[in-house]
Amino acid sequence: MGFFEFYFSSLIGIIFFILSLALYFLPTIIAIIRKKRNALAIFMLNFFLGWTFIGWVVSLVWSVTRD
Repeated sequence: MGFFEFYFSSLIGIIFFILSLALYFLPTIIAIIRKKRNALAIFMLNFFLGWTFIGWVVSLVWSVTRD
């Protein structure tokens, strides 16, 4: 494997990791952008239960609802 092949495969892996992390924390990002009063609680739900998908959907719905 040459240098460029190694470099670009590593770069693609890093980009994929960052995009996956952004998608996982999308409810938290939305809550922060919308200046939700309970953004910390949304982050905690997203952090601890987001991997269950149900927790992720609940935190997403919570982040887009009105205060």
